[in-house]
Amino acid sequence: MEYPDLLAPGSALILGLMMLWCGQRLINNKNRYRLLGITLILRGGFNVLTSVTLGPELYLIWFIGTTILKTLSMLGLIYAVQDEIQQRYARTIDSLSNGFLIRDRRGYVMVANERCARLLGFNGPADLIGRHVSELLPGLTRQMADQYFSHFLTEGVQFPIVDTTILTLHNGNKLPVEMLGSPYEERGRLYCLVQLLDISERKKKDDQLYQAARIDPVTGYFNRHALSKRLEEEVAKAASSVCECAVLFIDLDKFKRVNDSFGHAAGDELLRQCARRLHGVLRPQDVLARFGGDEFIVILPGLPLGTSEQTASDCASGIIATMADSFSLSHHAIGVSASVGIACYPSHGSDSDTLIRNADIAMYEAKKAGRGEMRFFNDAMNAAAKDALVIDGALRGAIEAGEFHLVYQAITDAHTGKLTKVEALLRWNSALLGAVQPDRFIPVAEDSGMIVELGTWVLNEACRQVGQWKTGALDGITISINVSAWQLADPRFVELVRQALAANGLAPRQLELELTERVLIDDGGQVQAVLAQLRALGVSISLDDFGTGYSSLSYLTQFHLNTLKIDRAFVMDIEHSERSNNLVHAIIAMGHSLGLQLVAEGVETAGQASILEKMGCHYLQGYHISRPIPAEELLVFADGLLDRPHVDNFAI
Repeated sequence: MEYPDLLAPGSALILGLMMLWCGQRLINNKNRYRLLGITLILRGGFNVLTSVTLGPELYLIWFIGTTILKTLSMLGLIYAVQDEIQQRYARTIDSLSNGFLIRDRRGYVMVANERCARLLGFNGPADLIGRHVSELLPGLTRQMADQYFSHFLTEGVQFPIVDTTILTLHNGNKLPVEMLGSPYEERGRLYCLVQLLDISERKKKDDQLYQAARIDPVTGYFNRHALSKRLEEEVAKAASSVCECAVLFIDLDKFKRVNDSFGHAAGDELLRQCARRLHGVLRPQDVLARFGGDEFIVILPGLPLGTSEQTASDCASGIIATMADSFSLSHHAIGVSASVGIACYPSHGSDSDTLIRNADIAMYEAKKAGRGEMRFFNDAMNAAAKDALVIDGALRGAIEAGEFHLVYQAITDAHTGKLTKVEALLRWNSALLGAVQPDRFIPVAEDSGMIVELGTWVLNEACRQVGQWKTGALDGITISINVSAWQLADPRFVELVRQALAANGLAPRQLELELTERVLIDDGGQVQAVLAQLRALGVSISLDDFGTGYSSLSYLTQFHLNTLKIDRAFVMDIEHSERSNNLVHAIIAMGHSLGLQLVAEGVETAGQASILEKMGCHYLQGYHISRPIPAEELLVFADGLLDRPHVDNFAI
């Protein structure tokens, strides 16, 4: 046999054996290449068979068979490659942490991953593929699906299209998602590729930020920021619909004392209880907010023309009444009243900031009037508030600038005319405002808290002056100074008094502290504790303006006072009014029975002095005795008294 005749059958045999071996390996080890392996085995078997049996006359059959098997091999290879790509593609999209699906123009899902199925409440991607997207979500219609796809056919649209929405699932749960839509083309067809991002945690944080930005964490009602926004909206509505609204500014009286006595946790609980009571008297459409500290604001929206003041007055009355009942706090019954300022749109302001400011101004006027009061804003209050701002600014640094000084008004023995006491009175000559009366700057100093610094200056200056008088006619004299509630609340106050006495070599009996009934009202428990320390020190306590405040008689037994000062309002008419005469007589008799020293203020005539002396009043003070004068003039006045002969009822 010649070599060329043996070459063709030999090569076909070798090629066939190799194909059989490769096909067997592919079938055993690579399932996705099984079709290719089977094809190779068939082709290899065909080659082996033809190498043994093929003659020249069968060449055409061999050629056709070989071509078919080659074609099948190529198709098998293509299928295997595509299958490999699809498997990788499936693994890739399943590994995504976001939901992923591809839908066609009609809305049917072509591809989906495991995460997408889980997000939408299905077991796996097979539950989604081949179904219309409207079948996956109850709230989605075919029309909505078509409308969404139309975005991908519109020119000039920026991709991806980002939408944030809340999906309603088949089980009724709500799923907040962010959808990113992008166009996808395959074989000339346009598809929509959508990613679904679960933003539940982000939304939760956004809600928390919203709460923090708009809701007061203590009471659960609106905070200051949210209130301002809401009031702006209500004012705009009132302007467009020709109606009115009202703003009520509410301040809790004595709240600071609760915080100081029971702690901030108890204070927060009191705020919550107050907020619940306030909400209980409001209408459903009314708005309640905590403005800050112990201040609340109520908005009464949508009021018919001409009714805002009456509606606001009724609401304020309800608020004051509901606050009148005691609160249960730390196993104690706590009394807290409310002062209410009212401003109405449009009569008291045309914007939210003005309404709040004017309601605040009115609230301070209500506080000045006493506990549990309401006041409507008026223009006179605005002028007073502006004046207070100017005074407040001028007060800053006034002590350091040396703008304050004291004057002294003599208090003489009603029977002998002897000068035994003087009252120190504060005067202010401002470099900016000139002479400012005490009734203008003292309330401002109290509101700003500067009264503590001023009071300390008065205490030290008065004691210093008495120390200088020790070598003259005023040796041993008692100095009387006014003390505010703010000073008594200062934990350093008793020590400041002790230091002022020691620094100037004064006996404690030479200092008398004058309190008003308003001071005693503010916090009887704390005041009693401070006064007990002062009495133990040896300092005298005087009640000023007796009879002009609240529940005066109860203070005489509660606070163990040394001196009672009869207000000038009762003294001025004792010569001509039997009623005033009898009232002053009764006060003096009561003072004697309680062992109190009595000082009559505002004595301006000899007749008044004579009547008071006969009634048994111990001391007289007023223009009939002496006007308030500087220290050097008071010394001259005292020397003059010493030069005069002693007579009974010298003041006359």
